[in-house]
Amino acid sequence: MLTATSVNPNVTLHGGKKGFDKVLWGVKRFGCEPDPFVEFCYRSFDGEEGFPGDVDVSITYTLSGDFELRTEMEALPINKATPISLAQHTYWNFAGHDSGDILGHYVCIQASHITPVNEHLIPKGDYLPVHDTPFDFRNLRQIRESFGNVPGGYDHNYVLENVDNDRNNVHFAARVKDMESGRVMDLFTNAPGIQFYTGNFISEMEGKNGSKYYKHSGLCLETEETHGFPNAVNQSNFVPVVYRPGQVYKHCMIHVFYRMNRAFMRRTVTVISTQVPNAKAHMNSRLYFR
Repeated sequence: MLTATSVNPNVTLHGGKKGFDKVLWGVKRFGCEPDPFVEFCYRSFDGEEGFPGDVDVSITYTLSGDFELRTEMEALPINKATPISLAQHTYWNFAGHDSGDILGHYVCIQASHITPVNEHLIPKGDYLPVHDTPFDFRNLRQIRESFGNVPGGYDHNYVLENVDNDRNNVHFAARVKDMESGRVMDLFTNAPGIQFYTGNFISEMEGKNGSKYYKHSGLCLETEETHGFPNAVNQSNFVPVVYRPGQVYKHCMIHVFYRMNRAFMRRTVTVISTQVPNAKAHMNSRLYFR
């Protein structure tokens, strides 16, 4: 039986009470050729947090290109079939340290549907078009614009477009921009879904230099499940996420960071959501929008 979380006794979230973020990983290799990288590894044992089978997991961080962070996750079940869904739960606030909430940020998500959730924020198995709803971020717009129409804030899985069957290819998923600083992040992935989360459950905590972090102090864009969506194990309408021994799970993200001239940035706000279908094209797009 999977380990439940303290938030909901019927839900396993973030891998259980002691997910992969709370275990000690080993350094498998590191180097600088062709780009600086480090690879971490971990073996999840049979029964850990209720999940069946031993699984070898690795994650590689590479500083590639011009202000790019590439994250590659792999997992290999050893002796039993098991569900695998790895995500990176980084909180972003591009206004800078101790700058308040992220509701003033602008976001674009390359998705025309979300997977609606129940009262426990668990996907129900169907798809909802975002057109004419508070969930429509197909064009860059400010988070606070429709925030009041989403009870509790955004915490939803978006069904990404331009996804092909070759999981070695990445596609444009999302863009985040802070108007005042001009900081922008583009996100590319090989995953079909992305969880947009506005830090709704962040409780007051002390940060560096005595600052305080509160609800909505950061946002997350968690690309999810190379073959499915949250709650896929319980929804026949979603592609299964159970991997069998010898079947390799692969998940890739590329974060691209840059800064825009404020005057140019305001002129391009309505066209900044230009689709970027693959990694090769995104290089040209990034240079254009700089």
